[in-house]
Amino acid sequence: MGFLDSLFGRSKPVRPDLDQLFGLPSAAITLQAAVGFTPTGAGSVCFASIEGGAFAQIRQEVRALLDADSERAGAPVEFSRDDYGYSWLLSRRTPDSLPALVGDLHAVNTALQDSGFGPQLLCSLVSFRDAEANSLTLVYLYKRGTFYPFAPLPGETRDNPLELQVKAVVENDLRIEQDLSRWFPLWGAPGL
Repeated sequence: MGFLDSLFGRSKPVRPDLDQLFGLPSAAITLQAAVGFTPTGAGSVCFASIEGGAFAQIRQEVRALLDADSERAGAPVEFSRDDYGYSWLLSRRTPDSLPALVGDLHAVNTALQDSGFGPQLLCSLVSFRDAEANSLTLVYLYKRGTFYPFAPLPGETRDNPLELQVKAVVENDLRIEQDLSRWFPLWGAPGL
């Protein structure tokens, strides 16, 4: 960062640390003990849609990488596009296979990053439910290198008290996004 950057208040963007994803299994144990949420076995990666042969190739490679796992039998990888034009990859595992799901998400993010598509990566998420079927998602912001909780309620509202409670509960397990204005809602995201 140069003198002019500091003079004008610009800062270097945080370098993504995909290894932060590996903190999710310990955060899941903390979540279950503190607030009763357990993994659903669903996780997604969101990225800006990219067209062309290079992206089609990496998409095939990612699918082959994840489909080759013998534990995934009967749990295909799903690609979709949302109303805003973003692409999603949804991976499903059994609820007790969170470390394997995290490995899937890490592999997808790494493959896209290593192929030069890092700037298109937006976020990854892992979903949880409690005994009353309330939803909670831990979202990893790729460009910030941080997590935040998203607790959707019916009618596109959020359970803000639960989100703040989860923030306090998992902040020793995960790097939490401190800027609450970056806690974007992910209505209708695959895997919620």
